[in-house]
Amino acid sequence: MKALVIGSGVAGLATSIRLATQGYAVEVYEANSYPGGKLTVFEQDGFRFDAGPSLFTLPHLVDELFALAGENPRDHFNYQRSEVACHYFFEDGVDLMAWSDPAKFAQEVEEKVGVPAATIKEFFQHSQYIYDTTTPVFLERSLHRFSSYLHRDVIKGIARIFSLDLFTTMDKSNRKRLKEPHLVQLFNRFATYNGSNPFRAPGVLNTIPHLEHHLGTWFPEGGMHAITQSLYALAQRLGVRFHFNQKVTQILTSDQKVLGIEVGGKQVASSLVVSNMDIVPTYRQLMPTQPAPEKTLQQERSSSAIIFYWGIQHQFSELQLHNIFFSADYQEEFRQMFEDKTVGDDPTVYIHVSSRMQPEDAPEGCDNWFVMVNAPSDQGQDWDALIPRVRQNVLRKLSRLLKTDIEPLIKTESLLEPRLIRSKTSSFGGALYGSASNDRMAAFLRHANFSGRLSGLYFCGGSVHPGGGIPLCLLSARIVSDLVQSDLPQPQTLAS
Repeated sequence: MKALVIGSGVAGLATSIRLATQGYAVEVYEANSYPGGKLTVFEQDGFRFDAGPSLFTLPHLVDELFALAGENPRDHFNYQRSEVACHYFFEDGVDLMAWSDPAKFAQEVEEKVGVPAATIKEFFQHSQYIYDTTTPVFLERSLHRFSSYLHRDVIKGIARIFSLDLFTTMDKSNRKRLKEPHLVQLFNRFATYNGSNPFRAPGVLNTIPHLEHHLGTWFPEGGMHAITQSLYALAQRLGVRFHFNQKVTQILTSDQKVLGIEVGGKQVASSLVVSNMDIVPTYRQLMPTQPAPEKTLQQERSSSAIIFYWGIQHQFSELQLHNIFFSADYQEEFRQMFEDKTVGDDPTVYIHVSSRMQPEDAPEGCDNWFVMVNAPSDQGQDWDALIPRVRQNVLRKLSRLLKTDIEPLIKTESLLEPRLIRSKTSSFGGALYGSASNDRMAAFLRHANFSGRLSGLYFCGGSVHPGGGIPLCLLSARIVSDLVQSDLPQPQTLAS
C-alpha cells in the first residue's frame, strides 16, 4: 500500500518514517532540492550557519523514531545538554544567566534581582504541573476526535482546567507569581516559542519554561541540521523514496475520498495522502474546489522573523549558545508587531552562536552569529525599507550592550526575512508557526490532523495541531500515524 507525503519538513520526515515502519511504501514529494523545510544549513566564507530553528528540546521524540525502526539512535544521532539555557541582557544593565539547573538558576535570580530562590522554584513547579497535566490532553492526541476525551488522563486534565491559567494571560499570570519586572519579561518571552503575544496568549503557555529548565536544552552533534540529516538517512534506510524539485500542484479527490496527487503534470495514485505543507496553501492551492474551513484559515498569523547571519571576527566571552537582548518596553514591542504589523526601533534581539558548542562552525578566533528579531508575518509591508532600519537598530543595541562597535566585525552576512521564508517553505505570510496562540481557544481552533470531509487525507507540521516548533511537529507526525493506524486497514494486516 502506497502513502504519499507532501513536503519534507521535520514533520514530513517523521511521518514518512512512522508510516514506513507500519508497512507502507512511502513516497515524499518536495518542491525544494533538499529536505528539512526550515531546518536547513548553509556555509559562507568559512562560517557554517544553521538557517532555521536553533533550539532543541525533547530529544527523545527524535530518538523514538530510530527505536521504531529497530535501530539504536546513538549509532546515528547524538546530542549534549547545554549547561546554560540562555543568557539574558536587559537595558538597565542587569544580566541573568539562566542555568539549565533550576536550583542554580534560582540562586542566580536571588543574587542578581533579589527574588527569593523559593519563588523561582515554586514557579517551575507550577510550570511542571501545567506540562504534566496538559501534554496528554493538548499535545499527544487529536483534539478533534471524541475518542480522545475518553482517556483517563484527558478527563483528569479537563477536571483541572481552572488551575492551568487558561483563563488569564501569560503576562498577568507571571506578574501575579513573580512580580519582579526582569523575571516577568524573561518568562513572558516564552510566548515567542510559538509566535504569540504574551500580553494576549493564555497563561497555560507557561508550561514552556519546564522544557528548558527541567527537561533541558540540547545541542545536536553536527548542529541543528543534524536532525534533518539523521531523519532523512533513516527514512531512506526504511525504503522511503524522495522526489526533490517536484512541486505538488493538486490533491486528487472524488466522492469524499483521496485518490492521489498531481505533480509535474502527472498523476500519482494513492488512497493515503499526508500534507506537510502549510494548511492555508494546502487548501488554497492544492484543493481550490474543496470547501475550506474559513474560520480556521483566517486565524491571526503567528510572528515571522528577520534573521541576519553574521560571521563575526571576534569572540565575545559573555555570549553563550543562546542569548537574548531585551527591549526596554516589551508590551509596546508586541503591540507594534501584532497591531501595527511592524518592527519597532527597540526590538528584542536573539543571538544563537553554535560555535560555542561546535568551534569548527567558525574560523579560529571568530563566531557565527544567528541574529533574530521577531517580526510580523508578511502582509504587504515595505520590507525593503524596514529591514535596513531593523539592521541599524540591532547593531546600535548590540554595540551599546556589548560595549563594542559590531558592524566593523562583520566579515560575512546573509539574510532571511518573511518574504523569503514564505517563498522557500510555502509558509503562509512567512509565519513561522502557522496561526498565533493569542486566544485561550487557539489550541482548539488549529486545524485537525485529518480531513473531516475527505477519507485518506491527513495533515502534519507546524500549521496544524498541536503547533509549531520541532517537538510539536514531531508530535503531529505521531498523531497522524496513530490516526492512520486506527482509520485504515494496515499493510501488515493485509499482507498476513
